[in-house]
Amino acid sequence: MFHFQFITIWNVSIDKPESFQHYHLFPKSLGDVLTTYKVKELHLSQTQGLWKHDKWGYPPEDAPPGAELWVWFQPHVGVDKTWADLVNALSGLFCASLNFMDNKSTVQPRWSFRPTGLASEFYSADTRFIRYSTLPREVVCTENLTPWKKLLPCESKIGLASLLNSVKLYDGFYHSLGVHVRSICQDSQCHTQATELKQTLTVVYDPTTNKNGKQDWSFQSMFDRTLQSQCPMAETRKIYVDVTSQDTYPKFTLTPLPDFTLNQKRPGEERKIAVYEIGNHLSMNKLNLKATYEEKIKFTNSSLPPIYANRFVTGYGLERGGVTCMIYNTMEFNTTVIFMETVPWFLRVYFSSLEIENNGRELKPYKINFIPAKDRANPYQMEIVFRLFANSVTKITYSFERAFLKWTEYPPDANHGFYISSAVISSVLPLASNYTAVPQSVSLLEESFTSSSGSFFLRLHTEALLVSLPTPDFSMPYNVICLACTVVAIAFGSLHNLTTRDFTASDPNKKKGLITKIKTYFKKDQNKTKEEDSSGEPDKSSENDKDNSSNSKEETKIKDTDSDT
Repeated sequence: MFHFQFITIWNVSIDKPESFQHYHLFPKSLGDVLTTYKVKELHLSQTQGLWKHDKWGYPPEDAPPGAELWVWFQPHVGVDKTWADLVNALSGLFCASLNFMDNKSTVQPRWSFRPTGLASEFYSADTRFIRYSTLPREVVCTENLTPWKKLLPCESKIGLASLLNSVKLYDGFYHSLGVHVRSICQDSQCHTQATELKQTLTVVYDPTTNKNGKQDWSFQSMFDRTLQSQCPMAETRKIYVDVTSQDTYPKFTLTPLPDFTLNQKRPGEERKIAVYEIGNHLSMNKLNLKATYEEKIKFTNSSLPPIYANRFVTGYGLERGGVTCMIYNTMEFNTTVIFMETVPWFLRVYFSSLEIENNGRELKPYKINFIPAKDRANPYQMEIVFRLFANSVTKITYSFERAFLKWTEYPPDANHGFYISSAVISSVLPLASNYTAVPQSVSLLEESFTSSSGSFFLRLHTEALLVSLPTPDFSMPYNVICLACTVVAIAFGSLHNLTTRDFTASDPNKKKGLITKIKTYFKKDQNKTKEEDSSGEPDKSSENDKDNSSNSKEETKIKDTDSDT
């Protein structure tokens, strides 16, 4: 796992928009959006893939598949109108489909998402100023990475950002982009405020797939590039490598050697971190950090994190169904969690079917915040606070009924199904086992290594679900159009001929025109030729009849002439 973190701190308060005038390192494109729409705190993630908590532990920044956005607005703002304008602005800034975060997918969390920066207790408890929405179907690609890199103080060809090769990044099993803006203190007494912009990128590779089972890695093999420069405007430029298992299994060697090693001691876990000062390793004009393992990797059962979850769809058919979420607590003591679920309006949730069980026993939650949906207006919102017992599995289930959509509301690939956003589980851990996130009280990774906090805030996301809805046969309109056009063409054509054509009797004695005589002459010649071919010799009786007829015509003509005379 490679995690990049770029932090830009501006010594102005985000609560005072008039201070956002003279930009230096802070990106002006993002600053204009924050001041125009009165944003106090913003968190955006764009993720492709699923983080496997039971095998990989906890990521530095947990994010669901697709796009996730949650924003705290300043007081005295028309939040609904401002939210609609903000998502359109961010959609253009990050080249994403955030403009689809309308009222049908937006909720107001009550307990799960509190401000991570400076905020009063009264403001943090007021859910009128927060909006949360996700797009589980959003696909993240190069066009999202490019605007993200443009927010960095140094251009993408300098410093750590030069390693972000899009061709290699999107070959990984998991990658996630993050943009986080919040208010922090400028000094220890917090007399004045500052604005912090944190950009994160997390990517997971499997180097054993093309190295015959060996886990060797390097900057060149992972990113197809080496580090050849450093950002001159950065105050801190460091690389941290977790070398906890360097001397046990699997054993590996780092090249070049680190500048020094940090010992991180936290409740439930101890780690060794190798630290590289980038400026000390660019004497040869490049840094290709490399790890060489002594033997092939042998996959074994990894240690499970304190809390993790699995979620899946139950039921069969296209009328009714359900959702089940299994939450695992591997610790030896109880803990309290907040479970938040957002369900689209077209899955009609039965609140009476909600059940929470632990080892066959029904659990009564401490608090429940349930907001029913309105068709084509807002989704279902469910927040549950309950206790997880030690070394146990808690199951949350509820049932739903599938609704019928209008045929214009189906996407182009309607048979693919419809997505349900990931559930969010929040808790505070007393142990730091498999915990790599940065505490909310600090900003830099190095500060988290030396933090002496005894509690660790955890927020994890489950899988996004895919549900099928009753889908009409979209070929029927085409069939109906073809059938209707055929019937109309046949019926209308006949009726049109009968009603518009003028029928008149033809006179057989009427003189014929020149063209008609020519056609008649050629037809007679053709008939004559056919008769000769069939008999082999001309018909003498017909010739005699012709001679007699010509003689009679001559006699009639002579008689007529005599009578005239």
